[in-house]
Amino acid sequence: MNDALRSAQQHSAPAVHPPAERTAVIALAGQPNMGKSTLFNLLTGLNQHVGNWPGKTVEQRQGGFVHHQRTLRLVDLPGTYSLSANSPEEIIAREYILHEKPDLVVAVVSAAHLERSLYLVAELIALPAPLVVALNMMDVAAQQGIQIDVPVLEAALGVPVVPLVATRAEGVRRLLDVIEDCLTGSYLLPPRRLPAIRPDHQQVLDQAQQLITGFVPPDYPAAWTASKLLEGDGEILRQMQAHLPEERWESLHALLKAHDDAGLAIASGRYAWIERMLRAAVHRPIGGQMSLTDRLDRFATHPVLGLVILALILGAVFWLTFTIGAPLQEWLESALLMPLTETARGWLAAAPFWLRGLVIDGLIGGAGAVITFLPILVIFFSVFGLLEDVGYMARAAFVMDRLMHAMGLHGKSFLPLFLGFGCNVPAVMGTRVIESWPARLLTMLLAPLVPCAARMAVLAFLAAAFFGAQGALVSWGLVLFALLLLVVSGMALNRLLFKGERSAFIMELPLYHIPNLRTIALLVWQRSLAFIRKAATLILLFSLGVWALAVLPGGEMETSYLAQIGRFFAPLGRLAGLDWRLTVALLSSFLAKENAVATLGVLFGRGEDSGLAQTLATTYSPASGLAFMTIALLFIPCAATLAVLRQESGSWKWAAVNVLLMLVVSFAAGAGVYTLARALGG
Repeated sequence: MNDALRSAQQHSAPAVHPPAERTAVIALAGQPNMGKSTLFNLLTGLNQHVGNWPGKTVEQRQGGFVHHQRTLRLVDLPGTYSLSANSPEEIIAREYILHEKPDLVVAVVSAAHLERSLYLVAELIALPAPLVVALNMMDVAAQQGIQIDVPVLEAALGVPVVPLVATRAEGVRRLLDVIEDCLTGSYLLPPRRLPAIRPDHQQVLDQAQQLITGFVPPDYPAAWTASKLLEGDGEILRQMQAHLPEERWESLHALLKAHDDAGLAIASGRYAWIERMLRAAVHRPIGGQMSLTDRLDRFATHPVLGLVILALILGAVFWLTFTIGAPLQEWLESALLMPLTETARGWLAAAPFWLRGLVIDGLIGGAGAVITFLPILVIFFSVFGLLEDVGYMARAAFVMDRLMHAMGLHGKSFLPLFLGFGCNVPAVMGTRVIESWPARLLTMLLAPLVPCAARMAVLAFLAAAFFGAQGALVSWGLVLFALLLLVVSGMALNRLLFKGERSAFIMELPLYHIPNLRTIALLVWQRSLAFIRKAATLILLFSLGVWALAVLPGGEMETSYLAQIGRFFAPLGRLAGLDWRLTVALLSSFLAKENAVATLGVLFGRGEDSGLAQTLATTYSPASGLAFMTIALLFIPCAATLAVLRQESGSWKWAAVNVLLMLVVSFAAGAGVYTLARALGG
């Protein structure tokens, strides 16, 4: 490659190449459903850290690995469709690239959805950071008859392009070699082919750039800043108003106001740039053939069959739970907790009564009972991880759009609500993808009505205790009942609080693809480990606290502080057939839903020959058990969910509204179920 070409490349993407002994920082960017998480997990494995971005509730993932004796730190940027200030995720992604200056940015795009994928590349390529395009899902593109000439695409873009099949680790070694070559400066290409604004607005862009030159915030390229101003980017507008002298700001504001269609001109220029890339490098099959995704979506997105399929999938989750998870749970109880109880009873035979009670009833009876949830949670995490990875979650949102629409929401609201099956905390955080504030607030208020994994684990435990082999059917029915109440509550809240407002829904469905078992396994491992940590800390401490309340002040359960608390709320519980012990178990679930079982484990202790499940079944009628399960499934959100709801809504008022809503719905449903079950002879 000649000197002129080398000079052009160095001018187009200046970079300081890190020495081999220094850790190089690689930023991983991409739109949702492009396989970015699969690639991140493949490269980092278990050597990754999950937290939040500073000052944000958006998840941050970092991981490290070594390649050619160089330590690489991989930063997984939030999935974004563009780099505009439309969401916290988009601001985080662009601010990290501009201010933190990673040594390299790897943009993960889909070969099967190249036109959509390249829009983010059109924005990244205009930034000064060195860029590599990871062309993922080459196998899916081949199945659709799409052929991509990678060298031609690379020459057209002016940045390295590496074909990948991340689910099978194909091309990953080549990607790492290209990253190494870029870091050392040995991978040289022609200058980048930057997108240009539509010609009729080029003069406007030049005028905007002239007005801001010399006043642009540090690290912001002037040309990029000018284009963002023309797009109407609120964050850039705010910063430039603060930096510009008053007369310049007035001139700039007048220019932008006179050309308020400039954002469309910039988008048109990017799409024209994408079209040139596709014409040069992509060959598509002749139309008329129906792909596998199209054939499957005839059923999965059908307005009636789609809902039936979604209900059957939820039913399959509970079938798996009871055929696989319940026996494993029983085995853990009989093989681990009961022998542990007997061993502790023998070792502590001569110990003071308070020490025996602390270990046997508080530690083993409370937190130990919750540990038996692990098989059930692993099944839940695995199934929902599979559904997400295969591409079904977007279909679930699509078919739920009609029901969401009845509540003044749209299918996009179903995505954070679906997250609630794992945990209500990310469900509330996930409402940030909703642009309309009324729709976002309504989704926040409804999110705790979705049964989270912890609630469903409690439900599975209790259903097996009270209904045996019929437990799966009962659990399935209760979850569908909870979702029905969610719809009814949403319709009522929308009419009461938001006067029946409705929102439009636009969403592109990703292609179905073979799930990545490594990614799913890593997800299950991380969530299970988080549960074990919670059981070893929060739930353990809470179990010991409940035990102390159950024996103080005189050592007798019936006269304890806990009994006094339970009897105070007992009149409310009696409406649903609950005694003070079941009422206390409900109250204890405020800190963590698993505490309901932990509290029952403390209150009932561990019998000589029977476990907690058998003790509950012989103590309460099926009607009381069904009512308790119903209320536990719908009871007020845990403390963590309530704190996040206050944070996201910006007011304790809406958190209080949610608590009141959940109390009314849960006890009304529980009382109704109890009355009906008794009438039917339960």
